[in-house]
Amino acid sequence: MRRLPVEILTPSEVLSLIGASSAACPTGIRNRALLTILYRTGIRLAEALALRTKDVNLDAGTLAVLHGKGDKMRVVGLEPGAAAVLSAWLAQRTALGLNGQQPIFCTLKGAAILQSYIRPLMKRLAGRAGIEKRVHAHGLRHTLAAELASEGVPVNVIQRHLGHTSLQTTATYLDHIAPAAVIRATAGRGWVLA
Repeated sequence: MRRLPVEILTPSEVLSLIGASSAACPTGIRNRALLTILYRTGIRLAEALALRTKDVNLDAGTLAVLHGKGDKMRVVGLEPGAAAVLSAWLAQRTALGLNGQQPIFCTLKGAAILQSYIRPLMKRLAGRAGIEKRVHAHGLRHTLAAELASEGVPVNVIQRHLGHTSLQTTATYLDHIAPAAVIRATAGRGWVLA
């Protein structure tokens, strides 16, 4: 199977993608929260869809991923802006009569959302947002990793945040999606055609 290259979204593209979901209806509020969590925490789609309300601590600004890849547990940070978007969905869930028995990101009746629902959803939202790049859930994880690297976050911190077992995996991952050193080495050179 041929792997397509990773396409990193710009911050404005991500905002447009999230904004393509309506903030006026429960499904749109849920989808905005899900996309925000995928983008701002970098957790995997399966990890996000498995979250329960008990896994979120809005006061501490944390999400506990209890069964990450390899069935490993980790805690990731949840910044105030992302927490506010998630809070809007949590309030909507309560209004719908949902409780901690259902996954956080569930249907309006409390059923689990399948990953197969998210793929076409993201494609539709990208179309509405006018994004020409290939948009998918894992791409938001790549986008966060690239942003963290460009902000100077140490590779070992990114590794722990993403839940990679090996630092080499994270280094390879970052080199593949955000080859900053290569770009700086070539783009920063001066040259003028005489």
